[in-house]
Amino acid sequence: MIRLSRNANNVLVRVACAAAAVTAMSLSGGTASAATGAPYVGDGYSKNATAVWCVQHLVNDFRRAAGRAAVAEDGVWGPQTRSAVVDFQANTDNTGPADGIVGPLTGRGLLNYDATDIYAGHGYCYSYLPTPSGF
Repeated sequence: MIRLSRNANNVLVRVACAAAAVTAMSLSGGTASAATGAPYVGDGYSKNATAVWCVQHLVNDFRRAAGRAAVAEDGVWGPQTRSAVVDFQANTDNTGPADGIVGPLTGRGLLNYDATDIYAGHGYCYSYLPTPSGF
């Protein structure tokens, strides 16, 4: 039995998720599209584990670039994730008020922050985060 470090295991999980997303897209024969009306994410809103993981993963792109510690990518909404979202909102343009809620403007901001992230843009996380109409 081969034992992998936590980081190696996380990388393997991300690669598997990305491969599954690509396979699903190719089998559907269409392009990815945002779920119409994807729910807001945060206190008092959806805490869907996949949506929360996407928020954590994408906000970590910002945190690493800003020299801040990453939050756990565990799919659990909590005070650290909320604080990271507030930090993102307060320090990036056009993401709405710094309230810790991922609505359409913050969703778009997270998806657009790092174009090299395969989960961003119209990648895997696109259908889990709210975005403005036409994004």
